[in-house]
Amino acid sequence: MRIALAVEYAGDAFCGWQSQPSACGAQDALQRALSDIAAQPVTVAAAGRTDAGVHAVSQIVHFDTDAVRPLSAWTRGVTARLPQAMAVLWAHPVTDEFHARFAATARHYTYLLQARGERPALLAGRVGWYHGSLDVDAMRSGAAHLVGTHDFSAFRAAECQAKSPVKTMGAIAIGSDGPILRFDFHASAFLHHMVRNIVGSLVYVGAKRQPPAWIGELLAARDRTRAAPTFAADGLYLCGADYDVRFGLPPTRRVASISR
Repeated sequence: MRIALAVEYAGDAFCGWQSQPSACGAQDALQRALSDIAAQPVTVAAAGRTDAGVHAVSQIVHFDTDAVRPLSAWTRGVTARLPQAMAVLWAHPVTDEFHARFAATARHYTYLLQARGERPALLAGRVGWYHGSLDVDAMRSGAAHLVGTHDFSAFRAAECQAKSPVKTMGAIAIGSDGPILRFDFHASAFLHHMVRNIVGSLVYVGAKRQPPAWIGELLAARDRTRAAPTFAADGLYLCGADYDVRFGLPPTRRVASISR
């Protein structure tokens, strides 16, 4: 039997999503809890891998098991065995053709950024921070260069293992969530550190350090060393993935929102 789950977690409680020898990954915590409920070893596959400090409001995973349990066991039962920083949102049986990673047709990320002179305290670890005001219209003009199918090498981490740097960015929306700036990204897939690298460069534009056209120049140059430094992981949220309706899944996307 194959079961799909939606999971949320606070990324600063783990060393990233992926399982590690030290068992510090979010995947490790989830697999331990699932294995307890199934009374057998369980391994999960996920829609995407998040780095240390990156949060998820809807990480989609799947696992195979011979154990027959009510769906409530895979939600409330598993959550009871998880650290407080992680919870299962829903569980749904799927056919074997479903794969959390390979069946996903798009992914969604949000970056939440507090732009003010004072360092965030109440939202520490939950938002990124820039120490001054930012021009949202300029950042929107810069972001427009990134929409479409492009080689995103300028925003790709050196250790990225993706076979190709070519991805399709469906949309980038920049707005406000109360006092917080939000950057919403929709793409077919993302390269390692791609969102954080894009946000860093857009902040340069918003701070008037570079004009909006600079983003297009970076894209064309395909040179990571010309772009801004990688922005902090704190404000990055995996918000879900899209799947064909034939799988009959509950909602696989959720909104990351912090207003304070």
